[in-house]
Amino acid sequence: MTSSTIRLYAFLGNYGSEFSRNRHNVAWQFLETLPIYGELTWTRKFKGLYASRDINGERIFFLKPETYMNNSGESIVELVRFFRLEPQEVMAVHDELEMPFGSFGFKFSGGLGGHNGLRSMEKHLGTRDFARLRFGIGRPEHPDVAGYVLSDFTPVEQEILQTAVFPQAGQAFMECLEQGFESVVDKYKKKICIQTV
Repeated sequence: MTSSTIRLYAFLGNYGSEFSRNRHNVAWQFLETLPIYGELTWTRKFKGLYASRDINGERIFFLKPETYMNNSGESIVELVRFFRLEPQEVMAVHDELEMPFGSFGFKFSGGLGGHNGLRSMEKHLGTRDFARLRFGIGRPEHPDVAGYVLSDFTPVEQEILQTAVFPQAGQAFMECLEQGFESVVDKYKKKICIQTV
């Protein structure tokens, strides 16, 4: 990785109220809990909603693609090209089946884990060398993975997210925002916020 500064934070999810509480939309749910969320002014452009903020003399962008999850890369690449960003300056915030519920973690590059939003990003950016902030949702015991990710969190899971996971992840996110990706990538590779569900 050539730079520890993330210029674009892309929160992956599906557009529409019927998806808002889905496991697949955990990134959008997390975004709404961030301390800076209320200070951002959103504009509809680049096939999504984007906002920007100057932090440490650097213009930082926030994006909610409205292309639906499977085509997230279409929105992201438009903003990347317009503002002349590099793929390694992009972070995808997304759900992760391979991590247990109640956990989050940062990583750079690596596999896509069958995540269609990440596949779309690789297709349009031409690389998988971008940063990720992953929220564990765990794998279902049944084979219907698509149905699982498009189902809502249970009330108990929502409570855990709001009281344990999002506050800790929010602190880590703000640290990344203000101090750079390198300050969090090793510290929060896999943070378990709860011991039992």
